Amino acid sequence: MAAWRYWYHVIGTTYGTWLHGDKRGWRSRHHRQHVDGDYKNPPAAGKYDKLAEHARRQMKKSAVHLTEPQQQIACLALAEYLGQLDIEVLAVSQDREHYHILARFPEDNPKPLVGLAKREATRRLARDGFAGRTWAKGSGPKAIRNRRHQLRVFRYILEHREQGAAVWDFRDGLA
Repeated sequence: MAAWRYWYHVIGTTYGTWLHGDKRGWRSRHHRQHVDGDYKNPPAAGKYDKLAEHARRQMKKSAVHLTEPQQQIACLALAEYLGQLDIEVLAVSQDREHYHILARFPEDNPKPLVGLAKREATRRLARDGFAGRTWAKGSGPKAIRNRRHQLRVFRYILEHREQGAAVWDFRDGLA
């Protein structure tokens, strides 16, 4: 489905925090493997424990959980870099393990541009002393269907502030 006026809700995680076999549910790449459940209706307890253990063993380093200062750096870096690419960004949130971005992209494929923003966020985190891989591969862009959906996603992203996430919105401006 094409996005309404090229608006997307992009979701991503830090490295190693949502693996295949996760008890919250998960999806295989391109949905090649059928998986019972999702984060709203998780699979039966223990159903994918072996797969989750295998995924953990395959990791090359520990899972990344950002501190509050690191969340602030990453959140602002994502917003600012996308803004530098002339992408209209309405809101960004970053908590310990995942981010949300609501933005209008110039094409119906936001992944490459979000990848560049993640790279910039990693650089800024490195300047602050954080070393190594920060993000899980890829991202999950969800097409915005209409203005009502856009407003609902905007409010949803801002609500992450109540859960301790770093949140930026267009009213904060960019440096």
